[in-house]
Amino acid sequence: MLKEFREFALKGSVMDMAVGIIIGGVFTPIVKSLVDDLLMPVLGLLLGRVDFSQLYILLKAGTAAGPYASLAAAKEAGAVTLNYGVFVNTLVTFVLVAFAVFLLVKLINRWRREPAAPVEATTKLCPRCCTEIPLRAVRCPACTSELA
Repeated sequence: MLKEFREFALKGSVMDMAVGIIIGGVFTPIVKSLVDDLLMPVLGLLLGRVDFSQLYILLKAGTAAGPYASLAAAKEAGAVTLNYGVFVNTLVTFVLVAFAVFLLVKLINRWRREPAAPVEATTKLCPRCCTEIPLRAVRCPACTSELA
């Protein structure tokens, strides 16, 4: 059973998956920073100075009554909030990660070698003695039988 597990674990596809998970773990914070620090502020500015990370709906006030100046203030007061702005940020992050993975897979597929074209046969077998002979031969050199 240990041998069977080792064969499974060392298969190419399992190793490829492990490398993909590791790279994904490193790649995700980069994309998250791209979304949170570069894209969302620009998008918020275009939509009228909206900070998406601060958008929320107050479901229940906390110990100190609202309105709250920020999401952090609402959480500090113990308020129950529906943080749809954070969800928008996360959704944009997901779309960008998925698009980046799509581009990476497309690039890798382009780098893969095309399968070699099948080589045309230049020989055939003699029907009598099964010796390999040129396609254009009219007589087998091994058994001297005439070929059709």
